[in-house]
Amino acid sequence: MTIKTIEVSKISFEVAKLCIQACRDMSPDVLRAFREAHATEKSPLGREILSQLITNSEIARQKKIPICQDTGLCVVFVEIGQDVRIEGGSLEEAIQKGVAMGYQEGYLRKSIVSDPVFDRKNTQDNTPAVIHYDIVEGDGLKIIVAPKGFGSENKSALQMLTPAQGLEGLKRFFVETLEMAGPNSCPPLLVGVGIGGTMEKAALLAKKAAVREIGSSNPDERYAKLEKELADTANALGIGPQGLGGSTTVFGVNIEWYPTHIAGLPVAININCNATRHASIEL
Repeated sequence: MTIKTIEVSKISFEVAKLCIQACRDMSPDVLRAFREAHATEKSPLGREILSQLITNSEIARQKKIPICQDTGLCVVFVEIGQDVRIEGGSLEEAIQKGVAMGYQEGYLRKSIVSDPVFDRKNTQDNTPAVIHYDIVEGDGLKIIVAPKGFGSENKSALQMLTPAQGLEGLKRFFVETLEMAGPNSCPPLLVGVGIGGTMEKAALLAKKAAVREIGSSNPDERYAKLEKELADTANALGIGPQGLGGSTTVFGVNIEWYPTHIAGLPVAININCNATRHASIEL
Protein backbone atom coordinates (compact mmCIF):
# COMPACT_ATOMS: atom_id res chain seq x y z
CA MET A 1 0.00 0.00 0.00
CA THR A 2 1.33 3.41 -1.02
CA ILE A 3 1.02 6.30 1.41
CA LYS A 4 0.78 9.78 -0.09
CA THR A 5 2.70 12.45 1.79
CA ILE A 6 1.50 16.08 1.82
CA GLU A 7 3.52 18.87 3.40
CA VAL A 8 1.73 21.22 5.76
CA SER A 9 3.25 24.22 3.99
CA LYS A 10 1.46 23.16 0.79
CA ILE A 11 -1.83 22.92 2.67
CA SER A 12 -1.44 26.37 4.22
CA PHE A 13 -0.57 27.89 0.85
CA GLU A 14 -3.60 26.38 -0.88
CA VAL A 15 -6.02 27.25 1.92
CA ALA A 16 -4.86 30.88 1.78
CA LYS A 17 -5.55 30.94 -1.97
CA LEU A 18 -8.98 29.39 -1.46
CA CYS A 19 -9.95 32.03 1.11
CA ILE A 20 -9.06 34.84 -1.27
CA GLN A 21 -10.71 33.13 -4.25
CA ALA A 22 -13.95 32.41 -2.41
CA CYS A 23 -14.29 36.00 -1.20
CA ARG A 24 -13.41 37.66 -4.51
CA ASP A 25 -14.62 35.38 -7.30
CA MET A 26 -18.21 34.24 -7.60
CA SER A 27 -18.21 30.50 -8.33
CA PRO A 28 -19.48 29.36 -11.76
CA ASP A 29 -22.64 27.70 -10.38
CA VAL A 30 -23.66 30.89 -8.52
CA LEU A 31 -22.99 33.13 -11.53
CA ARG A 32 -25.00 30.75 -13.71
CA ALA A 33 -27.87 30.85 -11.21
CA PHE A 34 -27.81 34.66 -11.25
CA ARG A 35 -28.06 34.78 -15.04
CA GLU A 36 -30.85 32.21 -15.15
CA ALA A 37 -32.75 34.10 -12.45
CA HIS A 38 -32.33 37.38 -14.32
CA ALA A 39 -33.88 35.79 -17.40
CA THR A 40 -36.91 34.45 -15.53
CA GLU A 41 -37.53 37.03 -12.75
CA LYS A 42 -41.04 38.47 -13.10
CA SER A 43 -40.47 41.70 -11.20
CA PRO A 44 -38.81 44.60 -13.10
CA LEU A 45 -37.26 45.81 -9.84
CA GLY A 46 -36.12 42.26 -9.10
CA ARG A 47 -34.42 42.03 -12.51
CA GLU A 48 -32.69 45.36 -11.91
CA ILE A 49 -31.40 44.18 -8.52
CA LEU A 50 -30.13 40.93 -10.02
CA SER A 51 -28.40 42.92 -12.77
CA GLN A 52 -26.68 45.09 -10.16
CA LEU A 53 -25.56 42.05 -8.18
CA ILE A 54 -24.09 40.49 -11.33
CA THR A 55 -22.26 43.75 -12.07
CA ASN A 56 -21.01 43.83 -8.48
CA SER A 57 -19.51 40.36 -8.86
CA GLU A 58 -17.78 41.39 -12.09
CA ILE A 59 -16.28 44.49 -10.43
CA ALA A 60 -15.06 42.35 -7.51
CA ARG A 61 -13.34 39.93 -9.87
CA GLN A 62 -11.76 42.62 -12.04
CA LYS A 63 -10.57 44.81 -9.18
CA LYS A 64 -9.66 41.85 -6.94
CA ILE A 65 -11.79 43.01 -4.04
CA PRO A 66 -14.36 41.10 -1.95
CA ILE A 67 -17.84 40.49 -3.35
CA CYS A 68 -19.23 41.57 0.04
CA GLN A 69 -17.68 43.46 2.92
CA ASP A 70 -18.63 40.64 5.32
CA THR A 71 -15.98 38.08 4.43
CA GLY A 72 -17.39 35.76 7.03
CA LEU A 73 -16.35 33.14 9.49
CA CYS A 74 -14.30 30.63 7.53
CA VAL A 75 -15.88 27.16 7.50
CA VAL A 76 -13.62 24.43 6.15
CA PHE A 77 -14.68 20.94 5.09
CA VAL A 78 -11.84 18.42 4.87
CA GLU A 79 -12.05 14.97 3.30
CA ILE A 80 -8.82 13.17 4.09
CA GLY A 81 -7.98 9.76 2.69
CA GLN A 82 -6.88 7.10 5.15
CA ASP A 83 -3.77 6.59 3.00
CA VAL A 84 -2.55 10.18 3.40
CA ARG A 85 0.26 11.23 5.67
CA ILE A 86 0.57 14.85 6.73
CA GLU A 87 4.22 15.80 7.09
CA GLY A 88 5.88 18.73 8.82
CA GLY A 89 3.28 19.51 11.45
CA SER A 90 -0.40 19.44 12.32
CA LEU A 91 -3.16 19.44 9.70
CA GLU A 92 -5.32 21.59 11.97
CA GLU A 93 -2.55 24.14 12.47
CA ALA A 94 -1.80 24.17 8.74
CA ILE A 95 -5.40 25.01 7.89
CA GLN A 96 -5.65 27.71 10.55
CA LYS A 97 -2.38 29.22 9.32
CA GLY A 98 -3.69 29.19 5.76
CA VAL A 99 -6.86 31.01 6.79
CA ALA A 100 -4.83 33.66 8.62
CA MET A 101 -2.53 34.08 5.61
CA GLY A 102 -5.46 34.37 3.20
CA TYR A 103 -7.29 37.00 5.21
CA GLN A 104 -4.16 39.04 5.81
CA GLU A 105 -2.67 38.81 2.31
CA GLY A 106 -6.05 39.25 0.61
CA TYR A 107 -6.96 42.29 2.74
CA LEU A 108 -10.18 40.56 3.75
CA ARG A 109 -12.19 41.83 6.70
CA LYS A 110 -11.35 40.08 9.96
CA SER A 111 -14.55 39.41 11.89
CA ILE A 112 -13.78 36.79 14.54
CA VAL A 113 -13.87 37.54 18.27
CA SER A 114 -11.83 35.50 20.73
CA ASP A 115 -14.72 34.78 23.10
CA PRO A 116 -18.45 34.79 22.25
CA VAL A 117 -19.68 36.27 25.54
CA PHE A 118 -17.10 37.72 27.95
CA ASP A 119 -14.14 38.90 25.86
CA ARG A 120 -15.32 39.87 22.41
CA LYS A 121 -11.93 41.06 21.12
CA ASN A 122 -11.05 40.70 17.45
CA THR A 123 -8.45 37.98 16.82
CA GLN A 124 -7.01 40.15 14.00
CA ASP A 125 -6.54 37.30 11.47
CA ASN A 126 -10.05 35.78 11.16
CA THR A 127 -9.05 32.62 12.98
CA PRO A 128 -9.97 30.24 14.35
CA ALA A 129 -11.87 28.76 11.43
CA VAL A 130 -14.51 26.09 12.01
CA ILE A 131 -13.17 22.85 10.53
CA HIS A 132 -15.08 19.64 9.82
CA TYR A 133 -13.20 16.43 9.03
CA ASP A 134 -14.31 13.30 7.19
CA ILE A 135 -11.97 10.31 6.86
CA VAL A 136 -12.52 8.53 3.55
CA GLU A 137 -10.88 5.76 1.55
CA GLY A 138 -7.93 6.48 -0.72
CA ASP A 139 -5.02 8.89 -0.75
CA GLY A 140 -6.78 12.16 -1.56
CA LEU A 141 -7.17 15.35 0.40
CA LYS A 142 -10.09 17.56 -0.56
CA ILE A 143 -10.57 20.95 1.07
CA ILE A 144 -13.65 23.16 0.70
CA VAL A 145 -13.45 26.69 2.09
CA ALA A 146 -16.76 28.43 2.68
CA PRO A 147 -16.53 31.92 4.23
CA LYS A 148 -19.91 32.29 5.96
CA GLY A 149 -21.35 35.75 6.36
CA PHE A 150 -23.53 36.24 9.40
CA GLY A 151 -26.39 38.15 7.85
CA SER A 152 -27.54 34.81 6.51
CA GLU A 153 -26.05 32.61 9.24
CA ASN A 154 -28.05 34.48 11.89
CA LYS A 155 -31.27 33.53 10.07
CA SER A 156 -30.50 29.81 10.06
CA ALA A 157 -32.52 27.60 12.39
CA LEU A 158 -32.93 24.13 13.88
CA GLN A 159 -35.95 22.32 15.25
CA MET A 160 -36.25 18.95 16.90
CA LEU A 161 -39.51 17.89 15.29
CA THR A 162 -41.39 14.79 16.34
CA PRO A 163 -42.17 11.97 13.90
CA ALA A 164 -45.85 12.88 14.26
CA GLN A 165 -45.13 16.32 12.79
CA GLY A 166 -43.60 14.57 9.82
CA LEU A 167 -43.18 16.02 6.36
CA GLU A 168 -45.86 18.67 6.84
CA GLY A 169 -44.11 19.88 9.99
CA LEU A 170 -40.85 20.09 8.07
CA LYS A 171 -42.50 22.16 5.34
CA ARG A 172 -44.06 24.55 7.88
CA PHE A 173 -40.71 25.02 9.61
CA PHE A 174 -39.05 25.73 6.26
CA VAL A 175 -41.58 28.42 5.32
CA GLU A 176 -41.48 30.01 8.78
CA THR A 177 -37.68 30.20 8.65
CA LEU A 178 -37.63 31.90 5.25
CA GLU A 179 -40.38 34.34 6.22
CA MET A 180 -38.46 35.26 9.38
CA ALA A 181 -35.28 35.72 7.33
CA GLY A 182 -37.00 38.06 4.87
CA PRO A 183 -34.61 40.62 3.36
CA ASN A 184 -32.03 40.34 6.15
CA SER A 185 -30.38 37.24 4.69
CA CYS A 186 -29.67 38.99 1.33
CA PRO A 187 -31.73 36.91 -1.10
CA PRO A 188 -31.70 35.22 -3.57
CA LEU A 189 -30.55 32.40 -1.28
CA LEU A 190 -29.17 28.93 -1.47
CA VAL A 191 -30.83 26.99 1.34
CA GLY A 192 -29.29 23.88 2.85
CA VAL A 193 -31.60 21.53 4.72
CA GLY A 194 -30.27 18.78 6.98
CA ILE A 195 -32.67 16.07 8.07
CA GLY A 196 -32.08 13.28 10.56
CA GLY A 197 -29.29 12.10 12.81
CA THR A 198 -29.03 14.13 16.02
CA MET A 199 -29.17 17.86 16.71
CA GLU A 200 -25.54 18.45 15.71
CA LYS A 201 -25.65 16.02 12.77
CA ALA A 202 -28.66 17.76 11.24
CA ALA A 203 -26.88 21.12 11.52
CA LEU A 204 -23.74 19.75 9.88
CA LEU A 205 -25.79 18.17 7.08
CA ALA A 206 -27.48 21.51 6.45
CA LYS A 207 -24.12 23.28 6.33
CA LYS A 208 -22.79 20.74 3.82
CA ALA A 209 -25.95 21.04 1.75
CA ALA A 210 -25.55 24.82 1.67
CA VAL A 211 -22.25 24.56 -0.23
CA ARG A 212 -23.39 21.86 -2.64
CA GLU A 213 -23.46 23.05 -6.24
CA ILE A 214 -26.54 24.99 -7.26
CA GLY A 215 -28.59 22.90 -9.66
CA SER A 216 -27.41 19.58 -8.27
CA SER A 217 -29.97 17.12 -6.90
CA ASN A 218 -30.04 14.68 -4.04
CA PRO A 219 -29.38 11.19 -5.46
CA ASP A 220 -32.52 9.87 -3.74
CA GLU A 221 -35.40 10.83 -6.05
CA ARG A 222 -37.76 11.35 -3.10
CA TYR A 223 -35.49 14.00 -1.60
CA ALA A 224 -34.75 15.46 -5.05
CA LYS A 225 -38.50 15.94 -5.50
CA LEU A 226 -38.72 17.57 -2.06
CA GLU A 227 -35.84 19.93 -2.95
CA LYS A 228 -37.77 21.19 -5.96
CA GLU A 229 -41.03 21.48 -4.02
CA LEU A 230 -39.39 23.54 -1.26
CA ALA A 231 -37.65 25.78 -3.81
CA ASP A 232 -40.94 26.41 -5.63
CA THR A 233 -42.63 27.14 -2.28
CA ALA A 234 -39.89 29.60 -1.33
CA ASN A 235 -40.08 31.44 -4.65
CA ALA A 236 -43.86 31.68 -4.33
CA LEU A 237 -43.44 33.67 -1.08
CA GLY A 238 -42.68 36.81 -3.11
CA ILE A 239 -39.75 37.91 -0.96
CA GLY A 240 -37.62 38.33 -4.09
CA PRO A 241 -34.11 39.71 -4.69
CA GLN A 242 -32.88 41.63 -1.63
CA GLY A 243 -36.35 41.23 -0.12
CA LEU A 244 -37.93 43.85 -2.37
CA GLY A 245 -40.38 41.53 -4.07
CA GLY A 246 -40.18 39.14 -6.96
CA SER A 247 -40.22 35.52 -8.02
CA THR A 248 -36.60 34.71 -7.13
CA THR A 249 -36.25 34.23 -3.39
CA VAL A 250 -33.97 31.19 -3.66
CA PHE A 251 -31.58 29.87 -6.27
CA GLY A 252 -32.29 26.41 -4.93
CA VAL A 253 -32.78 24.14 -1.95
CA ASN A 254 -30.30 21.35 -1.25
CA ILE A 255 -31.14 18.53 1.15
CA GLU A 256 -28.82 16.08 2.90
CA TRP A 257 -30.21 13.40 5.21
CA TYR A 258 -29.14 10.72 7.68
CA PRO A 259 -30.90 7.93 9.61
CA THR A 260 -32.30 8.98 12.97
CA HIS A 261 -33.91 7.71 16.18
CA ILE A 262 -37.47 6.32 16.15
CA ALA A 263 -38.57 9.17 18.44
CA GLY A 264 -37.03 12.05 16.51
CA LEU A 265 -37.04 14.14 13.34
CA PRO A 266 -34.25 16.72 13.62
CA VAL A 267 -34.36 19.38 10.90
CA ALA A 268 -31.79 22.15 10.39
CA ILE A 269 -31.96 24.96 7.84
CA ASN A 270 -28.77 26.76 6.89
CA ILE A 271 -29.19 29.86 4.77
CA ASN A 272 -26.57 31.12 2.34
CA CYS A 273 -26.81 34.67 0.99
CA ASN A 274 -26.71 35.41 -2.73
CA ALA A 275 -22.90 35.27 -2.84
CA THR A 276 -22.88 31.65 -1.55
CA ARG A 277 -19.09 31.78 -1.30
CA HIS A 278 -17.09 28.58 -1.61
CA ALA A 279 -13.94 27.30 -3.27
CA SER A 280 -12.30 23.87 -3.24
CA ILE A 281 -9.18 21.98 -4.18
CA GLU A 282 -8.04 18.35 -4.24
CA LEU A 283 -4.41 17.65 -3.36
